[in-house]
Amino acid sequence: MSAVLERTPVAARTEPRGASWAAVLTLALFEARRLLLRIPVLTAFALYVTWIVWRTPVLENGYPALQDADRATQSGPLLIGLAVLVCVNQAVLRSRRRDTERHFAVLVLRPWQRTAAHALSAAPSALLVAVCVGAQYGWSALRPDAVGSGSPAELLVGPLTVLLAAALGVLLARLFASVLAAPLTIVLLLFLLFGGAFPDVSEERGVRWLLPVVSENTQQAIPSQLIDRPATWHALYLLGLVLTLTLLAVLASGGRGRLLLGTVAGALALALTSGIAQTAALPDATTVARAQATDAPQKEQTCVRRGGTTYCAFPEWKPRVGTWASVVDHVQSLTGGTARERPLLVRQRVYATDGLTADGAIDPSATPDQVTVGTGWGGTRVPEFSAAVASVLVAGSERATVGVCDGRMVTTMWLALSWQPDPVKSLRAVRLDDSVTGSAIVLTPTDPLQMTAGQTHVVRQLLGKPRESVAAKVKAHWAELTAPNVTSAQAAKLLGVKAPKEADKCD
Repeated sequence: MSAVLERTPVAARTEPRGASWAAVLTLALFEARRLLLRIPVLTAFALYVTWIVWRTPVLENGYPALQDADRATQSGPLLIGLAVLVCVNQAVLRSRRRDTERHFAVLVLRPWQRTAAHALSAAPSALLVAVCVGAQYGWSALRPDAVGSGSPAELLVGPLTVLLAAALGVLLARLFASVLAAPLTIVLLLFLLFGGAFPDVSEERGVRWLLPVVSENTQQAIPSQLIDRPATWHALYLLGLVLTLTLLAVLASGGRGRLLLGTVAGALALALTSGIAQTAALPDATTVARAQATDAPQKEQTCVRRGGTTYCAFPEWKPRVGTWASVVDHVQSLTGGTARERPLLVRQRVYATDGLTADGAIDPSATPDQVTVGTGWGGTRVPEFSAAVASVLVAGSERATVGVCDGRMVTTMWLALSWQPDPVKSLRAVRLDDSVTGSAIVLTPTDPLQMTAGQTHVVRQLLGKPRESVAAKVKAHWAELTAPNVTSAQAAKLLGVKAPKEADKCD
């Protein structure tokens, strides 16, 4: 007699498709909270916010050009990205380290879905970086003295960099089971960026745009239409890399299907297409426009008249005319003879031939009564422009001031500094070595001037006297003080201060 044992089959439970993706989102939110509370991430954000608070108010001396302010938001998020890379990598490997991987087998989420959740967990960190970027740029954009216009694509670089770091951390965890993979990768990346192992990055375009952040070595702003950075292509390139690395991590976790493979191909195509487009050569039209802005700025500028002076500026800097006019009025009010009513032409000039990759000197103008003003303002730029105005009023043109080493420098520097709130502080700011004694180079928007130790001594004496009394002597002896053969000793005697012992002699 035989018995047949029959086992009643148990119906397999199939979770609805929506339920599994809801679980992915739940896990992503859980991991996002853990990520934001990790010590490395908290420390990185604390340093990042401190850097913003410390650095942003002094950008362009408080007179920012927004086409530079947008790029200034890109370097800080790199620190957040490095912290996120390490912490996301450790989060993915947590189940291996704690030997809980087998417990996930009974859950609704499959390995590739858990990978997607870890990638999504970096989204709140990137969003928080976007808020910081917006605050940093917004502080500059809301300044009453801000000029120019920023690029939304440039502002996206910071958040996208964080997402890219997270995607790389997830992919490394799925390819390598060791927690050392992420730190070693960071060391390798730092070596590529700063160790000279990356291909030539001296060109304005080219392979350097394959880096996450592309900075520029520049000290002056140029009109936004002359910048021509492939910012939109670069943002798309970073987005393509984020999607590609994330989807590769999903594939490495066992994800399959035509839709997934097609999405990987699309993301890779986006990264390749935008990556190639951003490395293309600079358009010839941009090169021509930059040369014209450098050599013939009058073709691009608009001019307004204030009092007896005409101010010509690039359209973005037109709001600065009132500030420039205030300096000109102060300096001119202290002069004598015909200089007090002399019509000047203040023209804004830039060196834009090499774009943002290098700075070049602006040659002094030979046009009589023309004064150069740059694109920067605030801080040392104010006494520099004031010195340029005074030198033209004394010598007649910028070209005529080149090589001047006589008593006219005494008159020039007193005119430039005496009207300012702290003349001695302005004297220190306008000199290359930040000194107030001895000989020094005096900075201006074009070629610098030179002061001897004797001239510095005379100017210091004059700045210590009441401005009205010195101004009366300057006006009374204007012709003698501005004569090409006047010595510093003669100028000191005319102005009622002790003459220097040494003769005028510049290096």
